[in-house]
Amino acid sequence: MDLQQKQWAEQLAEDPAAVILDVRTDAEVEEGMIPNAKQMDIYNSAAFIENVKQLDTSKNYYVYCRSGGRSAQACAILRSLGVENAYNLMGGFENWEGDKTV
Repeated sequence: MDLQQKQWAEQLAEDPAAVILDVRTDAEVEEGMIPNAKQMDIYNSAAFIENVKQLDTSKNYYVYCRSGGRSAQACAILRSLGVENAYNLMGGFENWEGDKTV
């Protein structure tokens, strides 16, 4: 499900089963991350699929990339592998106005 930044952040803040996934590359992550995010580079597709298979399907996954395209694709992959709740951050990290780690 695609969510605007405000909705994504509000839902994340109130979700005790939330996990944040950053699907960007190592180079992109060096520019900063949303706090507490777990990186899973979608461009490394074999490792990405293996990592998704290890995820707890009872959790809710909040997914972002640079601009929202790869994270939308990641959400579709998560759902295809049994994760029911995957939320895409529309606009991605480049439009993120919340906290960031460097």
